[in-house]
Amino acid sequence: MASLKDIKTRIQSVKSTQKITSAMKMVSSAKLRKAERAVTGFLPYKNGMTEILQNYLNNKIDTPSVYAKIRDVKKVAVLVFASNSSLCGSYNANLIKRLHQSIATHRDVRKEDVIVFPVGKKAAQACRKAELNIYADYEHIAKQPTFEETSELTNTIMDLYLKGEVDRVKMIYFHYESKGSQKLTADTFLPIDLNPIQTNKYKSDYIIEPSQEEVIDNLIPMVLRLRVHSAALEASAAEHAARTMAMQMATDNAGDLLQELSLQYNKSRQQSITNELLDIIGASFK
Repeated sequence: MASLKDIKTRIQSVKSTQKITSAMKMVSSAKLRKAERAVTGFLPYKNGMTEILQNYLNNKIDTPSVYAKIRDVKKVAVLVFASNSSLCGSYNANLIKRLHQSIATHRDVRKEDVIVFPVGKKAAQACRKAELNIYADYEHIAKQPTFEETSELTNTIMDLYLKGEVDRVKMIYFHYESKGSQKLTADTFLPIDLNPIQTNKYKSDYIIEPSQEEVIDNLIPMVLRLRVHSAALEASAAEHAARTMAMQMATDNAGDLLQELSLQYNKSRQQSITNELLDIIGASFK
């Protein structure tokens, strides 16, 4: 049985840990509120642009695009959004697991023909460990996403696709739904799906100027840039939400452990006092 001193030392250690996890939870909560405002402020614009594209496609106008061209898949690029730091539960582990699953689905593609765009230090570390080809370091985007940086990343990916250096691009990230719910999402980013979604929300009687080709050539790249930026914002919010929940659980677990240790300490102390009384009583009869 542990001594009273050992139990008391452990109690102090757990209390210190609880203070740290509680402080980290407060910091993550503040960052989450900021990330939530960024997501809620941007999503209506992104959804509006996507709706415009879909409504345009519902016109049944022949709108071929180089970004929708389907080719035999020989080279694959994967854009994955992770975090720069840990202590966020299984957030990064699930992303890395999904990354390997996405690569494994392309059985005819060699490992050296897979290019990974890791947004976040944890994704880059996992790719190096798995000896995957990393295109560049995008750690700065995971820290604080800006539209300029995500647009530059999207332009790089689109350029590789246009040059034929990759035949398919997949995007993996956590879709932020709420503080307690984040959905792991793996979408095909390129080629873009231009199949119209039937809807009666708008009339399809567009007058297109200057031309159908110029409209689609400008609209699709814009929608693609918005998708990447939206994914970056949602991934950031999901990371802070996961860390907030993880620190909350750690704080609660520390509280439960403190109760157990306090009970153990009191029992040991009571037993020690009882033994001393028995020794005193026993000595008085000698």
